[in-house]
Amino acid sequence: MALADALSDYLCTVVHPETKTCTRSSGPFKLPTLAVSLALVPKLLDGPAEEVTADVRKKAYQLLTKGVLHQKTLVQTEYVVDLAIRGLSDSSRGARLAAGRVAVALAEMYQTTSPSPWTNMEPFFATFYRILNTRKDTVKETTLLTVGAIGKIAGPEVLGQVVCCLVAQLGRDNPVLRGTAYMQLLFLTQMRKKSPYNLVSPFLCQILPFLVSRILTEPTLLNEACRFMSVSPTDFISVNLHHALPQLFANGNAKVLEKIGSDLGKKPSNLFLNHSHDILAHIFLEDDFKTKAALDFIVDVLRKAAESATIDIQSVVKSCLIPLLADLIIVMGDENEDKAALGLRALQKVEQTLQLSVRASLSSSDEHLAAFLKRHILGIITHMNEMLQEVQGKKSLEAKRQILRSLGAVIIRIGPSVSDVAPQIMATMQTMLGVTQLSDATLDSWYKFLTTLNAEDVRPFVGPTTATFVSVWSSFSDSARTSAIRCVSHIVVNLGQSLDHYLEDVADMSSVPELVPLQERLMQVRRQSTPKATFIRLLQRSSSDNLVVAVQAMKELKHYLSSAQTEFIRTMASGDVFDPLIGQAMSTLLDNAARDGEDVESIRLLAYECVGILGALDPDRFELGHNDPRIFVLNNYQDENEAVAFTIHLIQDVLVGAFRSTSDIKYQGHLAYAIQELLRFCKFTPALVGAGSAGSVPLKVRNRWNSLPKHILETVTPLLEARYTLQERPLPEIQHPIYHHKATYREWLQLWTAYLIARTSGTSAQRIFGVFRSAVRNKDVAVAHNLLPHLVVNNLVSGNGNEAQNIRSELLAVLQDLVNPVSTSSIDKKLLSAQAVFSLMDHLSKWVRLMRQDISRRKADTRRSRIHSAEADSEDHVLRVVSILSSIDQGLMAKAALQCKAFARSLMSFERQLVEMRERNVCTTDLQEYYENLHEIYANLDEPDGMEGISTLILSPSLEHQIRQHESMGHWTSAQSCWEVRLQQEPHDLDSHLGLLRCLRNLGHHDTLRTHVRGVLTKHPEWQDKLDGFQAESAWMVGDWDEVRIVADRSSEETPRLAIARVLLAMKTKDSENTISSLTQARMFLGSVLTTSGPQGYQRAYESVLDLHKIHELEVINEALSQAERGTSEQGDILMNTLSKRLYTRLDATLPTFRARESILSMRRTAFALFSEKRNKLIEAEIGRSWVSSAKIARKASYWQTAYSAVLQAQQFHTPFAFSEGAKLTKASGEPLRALQELERFVNLQQLSGEDVIDLTEEDDPKDDTRKAKAKARTLLARWMNESDRYDLHVVSRTFTKATELWPKWESGQFYLGRFHDECYKALPGKEHKTRGFRMIYQTMKSYSRAIRYGSKYIYQTVPRLLTLWLDLGEKEKVINADNLTKLTNEVMKAMRVAPAYKWYTAFPQIVSRVGHGNKDIYKVLSELIALVIQEYPKQALWLFIAVVKSTKSQRAARGKDILNKLRNNPGNSRNEVPGLINECEAMISGLLNLCEHEPHGDERTFSMFKKFPALRRMMPSRLVIPLQGSLTANLPSTSAREARHQPFPVDPPTFQDFQEEVEVMRSLAKPKKITIRGSDGLIYVFLGKPKDDLRKDARMMDFDAIINKLLKAKPESRRRQLHIRTYGVVALNEQCGFIQWVPNTVPIRSVLIKLYDGKDIKAWDAGMSDSYSRMKQLNDKEATEIFQKEVLSKYPPVFHEWFIETFPEPSTWLAARSTYGRTAAVMSMVGFILGLGDRHLENILLDVNSGDVVHVDLNCLFDKGKMLDVPERVPFRLTQNIVDGFGVTGVEGVFRIACEIIMQLLRDNKDTLMSVLDAFIHDPLQDFENEKRKLVSTWYPSLGRPSVKESVDMRTAAKILLTPLEKKLKGIYTTSRERPEKETSTSSLVQMVIQEASDPTNLARMYQGWAAWH
Repeated sequence: MALADALSDYLCTVVHPETKTCTRSSGPFKLPTLAVSLALVPKLLDGPAEEVTADVRKKAYQLLTKGVLHQKTLVQTEYVVDLAIRGLSDSSRGARLAAGRVAVALAEMYQTTSPSPWTNMEPFFATFYRILNTRKDTVKETTLLTVGAIGKIAGPEVLGQVVCCLVAQLGRDNPVLRGTAYMQLLFLTQMRKKSPYNLVSPFLCQILPFLVSRILTEPTLLNEACRFMSVSPTDFISVNLHHALPQLFANGNAKVLEKIGSDLGKKPSNLFLNHSHDILAHIFLEDDFKTKAALDFIVDVLRKAAESATIDIQSVVKSCLIPLLADLIIVMGDENEDKAALGLRALQKVEQTLQLSVRASLSSSDEHLAAFLKRHILGIITHMNEMLQEVQGKKSLEAKRQILRSLGAVIIRIGPSVSDVAPQIMATMQTMLGVTQLSDATLDSWYKFLTTLNAEDVRPFVGPTTATFVSVWSSFSDSARTSAIRCVSHIVVNLGQSLDHYLEDVADMSSVPELVPLQERLMQVRRQSTPKATFIRLLQRSSSDNLVVAVQAMKELKHYLSSAQTEFIRTMASGDVFDPLIGQAMSTLLDNAARDGEDVESIRLLAYECVGILGALDPDRFELGHNDPRIFVLNNYQDENEAVAFTIHLIQDVLVGAFRSTSDIKYQGHLAYAIQELLRFCKFTPALVGAGSAGSVPLKVRNRWNSLPKHILETVTPLLEARYTLQERPLPEIQHPIYHHKATYREWLQLWTAYLIARTSGTSAQRIFGVFRSAVRNKDVAVAHNLLPHLVVNNLVSGNGNEAQNIRSELLAVLQDLVNPVSTSSIDKKLLSAQAVFSLMDHLSKWVRLMRQDISRRKADTRRSRIHSAEADSEDHVLRVVSILSSIDQGLMAKAALQCKAFARSLMSFERQLVEMRERNVCTTDLQEYYENLHEIYANLDEPDGMEGISTLILSPSLEHQIRQHESMGHWTSAQSCWEVRLQQEPHDLDSHLGLLRCLRNLGHHDTLRTHVRGVLTKHPEWQDKLDGFQAESAWMVGDWDEVRIVADRSSEETPRLAIARVLLAMKTKDSENTISSLTQARMFLGSVLTTSGPQGYQRAYESVLDLHKIHELEVINEALSQAERGTSEQGDILMNTLSKRLYTRLDATLPTFRARESILSMRRTAFALFSEKRNKLIEAEIGRSWVSSAKIARKASYWQTAYSAVLQAQQFHTPFAFSEGAKLTKASGEPLRALQELERFVNLQQLSGEDVIDLTEEDDPKDDTRKAKAKARTLLARWMNESDRYDLHVVSRTFTKATELWPKWESGQFYLGRFHDECYKALPGKEHKTRGFRMIYQTMKSYSRAIRYGSKYIYQTVPRLLTLWLDLGEKEKVINADNLTKLTNEVMKAMRVAPAYKWYTAFPQIVSRVGHGNKDIYKVLSELIALVIQEYPKQALWLFIAVVKSTKSQRAARGKDILNKLRNNPGNSRNEVPGLINECEAMISGLLNLCEHEPHGDERTFSMFKKFPALRRMMPSRLVIPLQGSLTANLPSTSAREARHQPFPVDPPTFQDFQEEVEVMRSLAKPKKITIRGSDGLIYVFLGKPKDDLRKDARMMDFDAIINKLLKAKPESRRRQLHIRTYGVVALNEQCGFIQWVPNTVPIRSVLIKLYDGKDIKAWDAGMSDSYSRMKQLNDKEATEIFQKEVLSKYPPVFHEWFIETFPEPSTWLAARSTYGRTAAVMSMVGFILGLGDRHLENILLDVNSGDVVHVDLNCLFDKGKMLDVPERVPFRLTQNIVDGFGVTGVEGVFRIACEIIMQLLRDNKDTLMSVLDAFIHDPLQDFENEKRKLVSTWYPSLGRPSVKESVDMRTAAKILLTPLEKKLKGIYTTSRERPEKETSTSSLVQMVIQEASDPTNLARMYQGWAAWH
């Protein structure tokens, strides 16, 4: 005994010398203590009884306990277990208890070291039960104490056995044993801190069957157990029958079942039916004999109860098949392989049972079982999901693990065909992976899922899989990480290339160290991707409906944008028009910023960050993508086709996306039910995919099914056989309006939608909407938002007056709440609800419009003899909806719209009221209030043009009016003056002070701003919160950081300025953590506006985007300069230079306004100033350059004082460019001579000699920057010298030349030098052309040649002029000798060899027009140039050249064929597509020519192309591009850096796929043919073949318009207004016919007006009109005008504005369409005036019904030809009363006039470019020129009697004479009267002249009556 004590103490001393308490966790050593103990214990227990006394045995067991307790690793313990078991029956109580402690120590060791503790403890419990059933009561008592002690340390599995064992003893007769068991259970409840019931409940499946099986033999056992749990026996059994019944039915225990049934008042048959799947699952898990016996017993019970012998086991199993199969599959997830095998065997028995009637053999192969499970897998998965979501009751973590493991087991069992339910499985696994305790089991099944599917089925899931893993990696255990790595390895390594492009969806794994090797392998496996392709892929992934995928993709996108690909992104976001991908990227970011739902904060923040990285991009240079999937139901779901189309829309556009993306399994079930039922409504059955019945599917149904996109089919196909059911929740009691009784927008929308669903009328509508009862009441409101408009329409047209009033009350409740000043609703609720209501009203308005169109279409059908009753119903439906819309007070609508900033809606309402008042001849003074309202609305819309127009109608502008006007126009100095006047009137008005402060901030007067804030706060400290933002900004601008901190700390309100202030303060303290935190908080606050503005609200939220831009730059500057401080001087220089270029490139992409750019520059200066203590030279240089930039933008905005201050600041920093900018400012402010002197002095003093000059617009070697700066300065000086006319031309020439010598490769320098010499040449007298003239021409061509090589900025000036000079001189042998001509030709050839071919393509029509050149040497080079362009761009150039080949002029045709033959026979083209394309093009042109010239028979209106022109059909498909204007127009690179690699045409333009067979013959005299082409892009293109019509003029006009469009895009004023000319494709096949693109979605204005007048019973023409015009012809102008006004115009009141309201009922679309109409009308009016475009009757002016665009067609009447008609045209363009009426209440003022002035100024500024483009007219003679030539002959040489024309009167002379008036107009020389001499006038005066001329009633009265001047 002493030895045992000593050894015991020794073990404790060695293992835990510092503590006396023995626990398994004590001590760091892993010693073999058990082996040490076993060396002595057997010897102590082995011996005679007198030696091995009770005390000795007790000591031996105590030593053994110590050995086990200190054993840290699992070892063999069978011998120890035997010793302990022997001791449990010892005669000594002390020895028994000591042996029990050995068992407890072993249990604790197993618990901490064994993977399966129960397996090790099982022998003990077998012994416990044996002892408790056979031994003495004293031994039983110590055994119970041991069992209780084990329970205190046991895990869940062993604890269950402990509780079972103890509960089983509660029925003992011996009160001591019963009491001991009871006390042990109580101890466990206390220790585990659980109630008795909660302690027992997890193990009821084991305990309850034991209790109820003894209900007859040991009734006290159940009673005692229930007494312990404090529950009545009846309630206990009733609640837990699913645990009790399986074993009773399995054992056929009829008596107990009868007893239970009797106690519960139920028959055994009912007990079974209520728990059939639990019972059957248990039975099928038994051996075959027991299973058969139990099944027979069940059938017997049911037959007796039903008194029927027809019941069989198959029908019983089928009644609960899905839950039965789910229960058995879950058994397959047991970790015990033997138990899992039982589950598999049970499934096989179920399958055999159901197949008994069709299979003789009971054997079940794996294939049969897989097919059996596959048929039911959707239901099984759903049932398992419900268990995981605890829909059927609470589940333990272990139970959930088993379910998840079973998921993997069933996946393997079914095999690859499990792909049918892959989305549901993915949703389950993604949901469960987020629970840390379940991740191991989930990942195990995930791996089985991935490895079981075929590669093509895995593809859609590689993105979600890897994104999910990366996002939750940090929560994974080590084992989970191993499983995840295995999954990713399978994707990357095993599947790899077989995943094809889906491999691009794999998330970036570089942030996870363990996955880096797989990321590297991935990069090897992936195909090499271009930056653009990578960018597109990231955008696609970022748009995923799956939030996890989108978040991970956004992280990668953020890294992509901010790191390696900065230059690529900046290149796309440069130039006059950004790459379309920029618009796509911004749309993606805005979509993510506006995401709604749970856990969206992370993706919103990422979106805000990416917006900041991308920058505050100029919204006028890119377009946001917009997809409107709305659909309108016109027949109230009574038309089957329409109802099915709507149902498919719901499935495709609403449900599938939500179904695939949600990770909420319950919500997915609701969506699945909806899809399932809607599929049935569409009659989609399993037969569509080869399953189900063999009956044929109707062709119409199959076509509908096949029309669904692939990803939709993949999702919905498994649901064809789904059996989802819906447990509907009853609606709560409804009180109207619902809006007032719900606290949030979501609750209101969901309940109102659910209520409307319940009130749906019509069988089809009820079927469609009824399936959404549960889905719309989920946390996601998207489905409800989509359904609401359709539900409202259905309820309104049903005719139920009460429901209509309920809907009206709901609408009014929302609108009234918006304008209620004491409303208690939250801002979110009011705004979101208002948006929903406005969207609903837009839908109703659009529905009314479509319904009216449909009714009109039906009435116009002459085949009906009477109106169908359906039409009457439709009209009734429209009246019901209109009555609701019209009952909404327009005043309330306008106020509500203003409150939620729906300004377009408010504008529309006010204008409609104004029109009505004008029609009633309301006094002008009474309209002033409405005009003021419109002015305010336009100010809020940021529409200065509209404000300008309204201002002309306001008689006495108020001070507020003037302030709005000035601020909107950006006239901040004027606005400041107004605010100062206002403050004099109201010195204590806060708004007036804020207005003045805004002006000071926008003008950059921060010192004045700061002084004013301090002064105001002295008098009004209570305004502190409102002024904090201004105070903080003014303080940081002057570097007073103490004041910034005080303001930031004290402010109780967050504002954008304070958010930025906190970032700056963090940067100043150089606290990186605080900086990161401040940046995040600032982004979340500043970006919230993007969220509320929505995906299309970029322009509205531009101020917030600007703030995010600045926040990003603060971060970039902070990182760069912090890194520079830590690095070497050289590294710092590199970082600064890189940073400078990056920042200035970003600035160029922003909105080019002073307000936007100055705020960015100001913020940069503040950030750089924080670091100015170190690296002074570089940072101060950067600050100085930013001051120069500020001066430049202030100068361009005409802020002279601000610009001057900026120049002074730049000079303080010794910035080299400051002097140059100062000189420009002096010139701009009206002192050109002083400016010239300053610049000349600056250049002479060589102020630019410093090495620190950096020109940030270039990317060449920084060492060249000084030379570049000098070159720019000298070029500017030379230009000013030339303009001043004060310098000798030689001096000017030398100055220009010096500039080009300093920087030879500068395009601008070469251009200005060439233009100077060209102007000198033009000014030379004719006699000097041969001498001095050649030198000037040579210098011009030499400079232009170099300019062409070095850039594209002036390409439309240099290329045409170079060609004109060269080609014209080549035909003037008397003016130039051969040597000199050779020199010029050599310059052209130099440019040809170096310049990219697309530069020559820009002038290709001009080049082609000179193909008949008379000089052979020049023609040789010219033909090479033509061949060069065709060789490079055959698909485009051939369309422009082919007319030469088919020319009616023999020389042109021969030369054209010669050029093509050389290209065709060129050996270098043997392996490319050029020869084939030439052949295809020639064949195509021949076929089209034949078709165009085809003479139809008689009144033939259509004919078959395939029959009459089969050759055209045989060519299809063709590689030739369809000749659309966009496909044939070359785009220039935005920067010179992209010259070489620039792609000027769309990468994949649409080509000919096929022709449609039917050709339509139009009714006009020439019988043009209308053909239809199907493009390779799937779109339809229509062209009109026009015979006997020279379309070269139209083609040149399209070229001319295309150039104007490019110029419009380059100018900020026109770009912001989106001024453009609508172009279309024109192909001249020869001089006599061609094809012109049919402009889609357009309608002639004439038909619009005729329809509107018909609606008012006004005839288009009548006898009265005929009489009026007959009399007008005989009268003088004054009298004719009077008749025109009184008799003609009075009959036709202007009605055109009604078309816009009817066509564009949504207010924002209405305003956009009307503005587009006004501006495009202005552009074509001015362009038409310049070109002398006539014949503008209303059939030649079209309207785009989608956009409001004005489209002019039939452009034959050019060069003032209209003035030569029999009835001369007296107006320069069409500006009749209806044209003006379409502009809105302002008429020609505002939008129209300003657009006219902008386009006119642009045309005048670019007159040289435009005249160069028109050069092709001169050398490609048109019929007009031939007519002019004949006129010249008859006029000048009538007496010569010669048949030929004098040499000087050639075609070109005739052409130039026609173009002369055009050139004069471009110079501003024009007169509207013969009495007034022509003189040059200003642009605004010229515009006013032509507007007056166009709208003059006298001129209109004299127009040809067919022109319809009254319209």
